[in-house]
Amino acid sequence: MNISTTVAEFKTLRKTWQGASVGFVPTMGALHAGHRSLIERSLREQDKTVVSIFINPTQFNVASDFSNYPKTWDADIALLEQAGVDAVFAPTYTEMYPDDYTYVVHEKKLSTILCGSSRPGHFDGVCTIVLKLFNIIQPDTAYFGEKDYQQYLIIDNMVKAFHLPLTIVPCPLVREADGLALSSRNQRLSSAAREKAPRFYACLSSGGSTDEVKHMLEAEGFQVDYVEDHFGRRFGAVFLEDVRLIDNVKL
Repeated sequence: MNISTTVAEFKTLRKTWQGASVGFVPTMGALHAGHRSLIERSLREQDKTVVSIFINPTQFNVASDFSNYPKTWDADIALLEQAGVDAVFAPTYTEMYPDDYTYVVHEKKLSTILCGSSRPGHFDGVCTIVLKLFNIIQPDTAYFGEKDYQQYLIIDNMVKAFHLPLTIVPCPLVREADGLALSSRNQRLSSAAREKAPRFYACLSSGGSTDEVKHMLEAEGFQVDYVEDHFGRRFGAVFLEDVRLIDNVKL
């Protein structure tokens, strides 16, 4: 498995793949079974699979959330090697932002609701880094999980808006046996919070109104950011201790 830490290194490798289909899974590391499901789909469908690991500071609107984000490099590399990934792109901030984030991709519609409303600047950082990664990796297909459904929609629309020559594939959300949506942030939950966390999904999928679900979550001890219905789905974001959890279910 090739590991590139500079744009130049990866581009040199990419030139040797002419004629091969390339699948891409962008990540911030702290990999789990949800990431693996995306990777395995790419491995099945494409000739080559690339995974990026880059904790992107520009999409964090709270400094402590960025500094506390789980970092599990050795375990991540072991997982990717075992899966059979062809290449890992793990750049530094300077490699990705030689302009020091002077140039920004700004989406003006979908990013004004849900996570975009409660996390100002978040999707500017997401769109900017993903566009940079697409330009470097030059994938034919990129895979995004439906847990971050709003992100998937924004990225898919960005690809269409800029006429990028690739396809965005949404992949089903993966849950623990108790219903909790897999997330790297789950690693930050205390044992007591982890025991309570599955109630988030249970409340969200209860079938009540959005106000009823909010009251249910608050009664369970969650701090509710939002519970809203869009795109035929119910979306929720809550805080448990100081950890922000998001989820969505089909209506």
